Amino acid sequence: MKDRVSFNGNEMSYVLSGELDHHSARLARENIDSLIQQKKPSVLRLDFSEVSFMDSSGIGLIMGRYRMIHLYGGDLKVVNIPQELERIMTLSGLKVLGVIEQKGEVYENAE
Repeated sequence: MKDRVSFNGNEMSYVLSGELDHHSARLARENIDSLIQQKKPSVLRLDFSEVSFMDSSGIGLIMGRYRMIHLYGGDLKVVNIPQELERIMTLSGLKVLGVIEQKGEVYENAE
């Protein structure tokens, strides 16, 4: 796992890579949380373009960062979801939260 982070103004992009399972999700969570607390970005983009496998730990990673970034008044966007992971994202209900951004479209919150 060689995750990367970049900043563009007050936006933080975190590119996840490899397999996102219990162990790697914990490491990513610790890294992302530390960066959020330090930088307090207004937007956190979790980029899944380099993720080859994800189990429910990946959904937990997204949901936890959603809660955390909102504590700081920011927004979360999940971007570049590989087709093989799109189904688990859809079944998890993430589209309802309005966090999935795919192919130029943003799924708005259903509220």
